[in-house]
Amino acid sequence: MVKILKADENSLKKAALIIREGGLVAFPTETVYGLGACAFNPTAVARIFEVKQRPRFDPIIVHIGDFKDIYKLCSKVNEKAKLLIEKFWPGPLTLVLPKSNIIPDIVTAGLDTVAVRMPSHPIALKLIKKAEVPIAAPSANLFGYLSPTTAEHVAEQLGDKIDLIIDGGKCPIGVESTVLDLTNEPTVLRLGGLPIEEIEKVIGKVKVLTLSEKPRSPGQLPRHYSPRTPLKIIKENEELTIQKNVKAGLLAFKQPRNKYKFLFKEIEVLSESGDLREAACNLFSCLHKLDKAGLDVIYAEPVPEIGLGRAIMDRLRKAEIK
Repeated sequence: MVKILKADENSLKKAALIIREGGLVAFPTETVYGLGACAFNPTAVARIFEVKQRPRFDPIIVHIGDFKDIYKLCSKVNEKAKLLIEKFWPGPLTLVLPKSNIIPDIVTAGLDTVAVRMPSHPIALKLIKKAEVPIAAPSANLFGYLSPTTAEHVAEQLGDKIDLIIDGGKCPIGVESTVLDLTNEPTVLRLGGLPIEEIEKVIGKVKVLTLSEKPRSPGQLPRHYSPRTPLKIIKENEELTIQKNVKAGLLAFKQPRNKYKFLFKEIEVLSESGDLREAACNLFSCLHKLDKAGLDVIYAEPVPEIGLGRAIMDRLRKAEIK
């Protein structure tokens, strides 16, 4: 089984060496756990695709440990990008910009753009700085399945296929970064940990394009973030009826209504107070628990589509059985 090491100076030195030598390390960020390889090593990046069973047409985000590194990775950094970097980096915002020649094509799925972010998690930043190279890192899970927000989630899905897991506890935001394409009209390619409303305060209105069969960003495919158990979103004002022989679970936004307690075998609550930040943080952890409960179906209550609620609903819609 893969080694899981608590984050400290020794484990981070070991992880940095593995990255430099072409290995794969799972590590915590403020959003979800990432599966990292040296962004300049095409062979190491190819191994990410193999381990995750990820299609080669899906580009990977490059993580940096210093603001200035974006000027090495991108051939052009426009004024809107500079404003957003100043306001939101380090943090859960990924920017898509024209790539420089030092980025291998496998990282960008052959696109002429690269997705870059500077994470705010102290362990992620220390690892990148110790590795002394940018780290290409998608989420540390099997492609299309639930994203990992703990080291245990990573081990369950990837096991001994990777070289090391750095355990930094539960990820504080719990959904992936927001991805914003700034090559033309500002366009959100993936809803995530930074609400659109915050971005628009800085650069004005942005478009949203979160579905594509030919992704320009991770998370754009129609089905993604899925538990193995079928998931259905409860429609507004829908009266649920569940057959007696069906083992159903509920992903509740707030404390569920009393009648639900008799309908469901298992109930997980995203936030008893209805706090969207707490709900986002708990989303994947709650879905992991329900997915392991031996259920026939998971029902999910919708959440308000404001702030982080938009990212939560984006994940649930892409996880829903069609």
